Amino acid sequence: MRLSVTRSGPGCDRLCLDSRPDKREPRCTMQSDTIKNWHALLESRDLSGLDRLIADDAVFHSPVVHTPQVGKELTRFYLTGAFYVLFDNGFHYVREIVGEDNAALEFAAEINGIQINGIDLIHWNKDGRIDDFKVMIRPLKAVNLLHRMMGEALKNLETGA
Repeated sequence: MRLSVTRSGPGCDRLCLDSRPDKREPRCTMQSDTIKNWHALLESRDLSGLDRLIADDAVFHSPVVHTPQVGKELTRFYLTGAFYVLFDNGFHYVREIVGEDNAALEFAAEINGIQINGIDLIHWNKDGRIDDFKVMIRPLKAVNLLHRMMGEALKNLETGA
């Protein structure tokens, strides 16, 4: 297995994993279109692109909800809620590990003086659409804070507030 480290943005390192035995350039140095599209969507702050990026059979794994949330609608719902909670609070990716159809994106943010550290584990299908999205958060103070704030954000999304 060959490794390649590239800088994918200010303060963000990307570790690319490539198991091909040949000497060609690692695939992920060209960056996955899925991850490139994910970053473009976040940078543009235009969530309408989620529909094109998420597979119909996507599964979202929340750091606080026990059962996986199955389907495009629920995945979009939770990602939209997370966007509203985190993106005005210094959310940024600090490290990425990208493979052929998987990525681990470590992020950081700060809300009310609480440092949030988390990882987005993303898998995409052969069509380049995200079919599995898992979020892990630390420390416990951050989990508790996000649990409360996400509950409020999701309630507002449901009621249109």
